[in-house]
Amino acid sequence: MSRQHQFKIREENILAMAEQLLLESGDGDITLDSLADQLDLAKGTLYKHFSSKDELYLRIIIRYEEQLFEINRIDDCPSAGISRMIFQQLMNPQKAMLLNQIEERLAASVTGLNRLFGELYDIRRQRMKRMLDIISTYLKDQQSSLSTRDYLSSLWAMGQGGAGLLNSSFYQRYLGRRDTLRYALVQQMLELPSHYPAHTNEVIDEDMQELVEQIDTESEEHRNTNY
Repeated sequence: MSRQHQFKIREENILAMAEQLLLESGDGDITLDSLADQLDLAKGTLYKHFSSKDELYLRIIIRYEEQLFEINRIDDCPSAGISRMIFQQLMNPQKAMLLNQIEERLAASVTGLNRLFGELYDIRRQRMKRMLDIISTYLKDQQSSLSTRDYLSSLWAMGQGGAGLLNSSFYQRYLGRRDTLRYALVQQMLELPSHYPAHTNEVIDEDMQELVEQIDTESEEHRNTNY
């Protein structure tokens, strides 16, 4: 095994363990000492992979975004794709909420990570384009007048709100079984387009092209930016 391959494997192990410790911590923070101890590595070895703890956190978020992108690339029926979009947040609500909080904290207070934020946003824009393709196809299949923009916003709101409920020990005392709640939320989102029937046989999605052009423009600006 080459040194480069060993380096990549060790880096993946560091990211996986750091994510696990973050989820176990409950407060969105860990120490590099505890991470090194868990991995049986010298603390200095961590700095060969990450210049700071903030960079480590952002790399965990990028890794998560890449995993979501791969899930969205599954090529099957649009309704299955819609369901996966919501389940991405509902199946691991603690992770979805925690990484979102860490990202917001880093974006508001940390400097020197522009390149990595650019990488994160580029992957997210690619995922958004795939999501828009799935959504547009589903709305056409449903003969719905609901716009891509509004449906995408509704999916995010349902996923984020549902994750908040599933992650709350207080609300769980009243809501009961998590599996039935997840199923209900997904069913609501699958049925939402039917409440906005198109008045003609031709469904015109004016938002779709505008959103794609916006993503393409931002992607081009990112590629031409020197961080």
